[in-house]
Amino acid sequence: MTDDELLRGFADGTLQGECFHHEEHVRVAFLYLQRYSALEALEQFANSLKRFAARLGKADRYHETITCAYILLIRERMARGERDETWAEFRANNADLFDWERNILKKYYREETLASDLAKRVFVLPDLTAG
Repeated sequence: MTDDELLRGFADGTLQGECFHHEEHVRVAFLYLQRYSALEALEQFANSLKRFAARLGKADRYHETITCAYILLIRERMARGERDETWAEFRANNADLFDWERNILKKYYREETLASDLAKRVFVLPDLTAG
């Protein structure tokens, strides 16, 4: 699937749920961050993700802290990387962002914090020091 097809399907709700796993979340965030400022990308991504989840009957799965934290981590990694890094290069250079089992957010958040209703509703600042 091309970048434009992925973005269009995500934004307009035609993308099938089985085609949108963690890696696709990161890819869409990366693509939004290539096209928009960090705050615009965050707003567009979050709004589209909420609509996407609602369309799949999973509106309750949206998590504000995870969404914001990943957008900000991806933005930082993009700034540290090569200026015009492609998706393939970004993917290869940031494998830790794709390992859902050893989720990178565990370096920044206690499990109970991420599991809280507050963290699901609003962005909560990290409560661990990354090491």
